[in-house]
Amino acid sequence: MTTPYDPAKEGAQMSFKGRMSYGDYLHLERILDAQEPLSKAHDELLFIIQHQTSELWMKLAIHEVRSAIEAIRSDRPQPAFKMLTRVARIFEQLNNAWDVLRTMTPSEYTQFRGALGQSSGFQSYQYRAIEYLVGNRNLAMLRPHAHRADVTAALEDILAKPSLYDEALLLLARNGFDIGADAERSDWRHARSQNPVVMEAWRRIYAAPDRHWELYELAEKLVDFEDYFRRWRFNHVTTVERIIGLKRGTGGTGGVPYLRKMLDVVLFPELWEVRTAL
Repeated sequence: MTTPYDPAKEGAQMSFKGRMSYGDYLHLERILDAQEPLSKAHDELLFIIQHQTSELWMKLAIHEVRSAIEAIRSDRPQPAFKMLTRVARIFEQLNNAWDVLRTMTPSEYTQFRGALGQSSGFQSYQYRAIEYLVGNRNLAMLRPHAHRADVTAALEDILAKPSLYDEALLLLARNGFDIGADAERSDWRHARSQNPVVMEAWRRIYAAPDRHWELYELAEKLVDFEDYFRRWRFNHVTTVERIIGLKRGTGGTGGVPYLRKMLDVVLFPELWEVRTAL
């Protein structure tokens, strides 16, 4: 009979009295006690964990985007490449999570949907922070957070500073490229307008990548992120339609029609337009 493997014989620590354990470091009690279903429906736990883990991934995405912004602002684009790659992979994880939620059928969702009240994913302030950080500055979406002064202040702080795309364009200007009116902007709070001069700057970079490699790579990292971000939005629409059809969302939105409108939002418009111009 094979003797059971004992990791202690190879030096593994097995006693944690007075020592920090895995659970201590990760505060697992707080995380695992955070699921409080409001119904007896079997699938409500899936719904809660899906959204809680998504919020954890978004917390990491915010950390990485903020760091990428700072790196670009400091004329250090190369560290930003790694950070933006990580953000794209975070959204790949978020995309995969929809596959788990889609195992829930419409009849299973209706068993606990009423317990959600007016809560809805579009009220996620971390998702709003990501949109504002990368450049989608829709001020109407501040209103769902008006009841939280701390959240509103944090979002306003993001809006007061250049976005990720703003910083990318300012980096182009510091490298000798004409970015037109974007070089004169000082009101970062409002959405910028698509700019043909910026598109021409990106066209020059894409036409000669060997000469402008860092800016070329930055452009592709931004497009890679938006690619995964668009897939996340599309999978969101598909999942919602699969589960609730065309019913209104719990937060009062139009549900699927509202989410389809979000598919039309373009974060880095000139980077997509330049592909036609090349």
